[in-house]
Amino acid sequence: MDIIWLKDFEALVACKNFSRAAEERNVSQPAFSRRIRALENEIGVRLINRETLPLTLTPAGEVFLSQSRIMLRTYEETIERCQTIDAAGENVIRFAASQSLYMTHYKTLIGPLASEGGVDTDLNSTSWAADQFVSALQQGYCDVILTYWHPSMDFLGPLEVANFEHLTLSTDRYVPVSRSTPDGAPEFSFPKAGKDAVPLLSYGAVSALRSVQEFALAQLLPGQKVFVVNQNALANSVKAMIQEGFGMGWLPLSLCREEIKRGRFAVVDDRLATDLEIRLYRDPRSTKPTLDVLWNKLRMSALETA
Repeated sequence: MDIIWLKDFEALVACKNFSRAAEERNVSQPAFSRRIRALENEIGVRLINRETLPLTLTPAGEVFLSQSRIMLRTYEETIERCQTIDAAGENVIRFAASQSLYMTHYKTLIGPLASEGGVDTDLNSTSWAADQFVSALQQGYCDVILTYWHPSMDFLGPLEVANFEHLTLSTDRYVPVSRSTPDGAPEFSFPKAGKDAVPLLSYGAVSALRSVQEFALAQLLPGQKVFVVNQNALANSVKAMIQEGFGMGWLPLSLCREEIKRGRFAVVDDRLATDLEIRLYRDPRSTKPTLDVLWNKLRMSALETA
């Protein structure tokens, strides 16, 4: 299958007209039509309903559209990764972490030491699934991953088995929070077991924090009924939904400390909180001298604050 065909297909879906789509793709209409037909032949089904005006997709075309967008996004991300690897010199350390960790622990613990040592960093804040961080490190797409760690997490297991080196920088507190009422109490709280279900703003299955939330509910609050209002991969998205009053949810304390301090959020029950480690993982086979320098600085800093 040619990537050009996927881009042609997306253009046709957007324009709903062969002539306009061909013009958009800077190709003659006959050539454009042949490429769309070639795509359909490759898939083995009809994707375009040509009997309607404007053009519409067949049911198979609707399914293929969503998958083709994933394929194109993956293709573009792969090109970007390859270009990043090619452009990164020996002195550039490529980080990968979630947005929440960049906004909190990278900013306070790593950034200052990197600047102080004159180390250049390439920051890739992503919404990858948790296991994609592991594969990115294993395949050399990044030099270091910054991640949460908790005994309930298993996605980091392959790195442990392969003896990848890790460094614990600090700890964070994973707390159940809700928007505050005018008197400072949590808007949502857990009643006694068996009573009404509590609206929960949850994490998707691909999130590293999902298993910790499930641990808290199963181990610390057995029997409590909840109903999931929304699922998100990112802690910042969960936080935004909590701010809008859709329910309660667990957040790293570093991400909501200011809201709690200002009375916008309230901790539902601190007994339902649990600790998270903030870890860096690296491939010990890395030969970047700047990574060794920064790693040693971070190790010393962690020992001093322990």
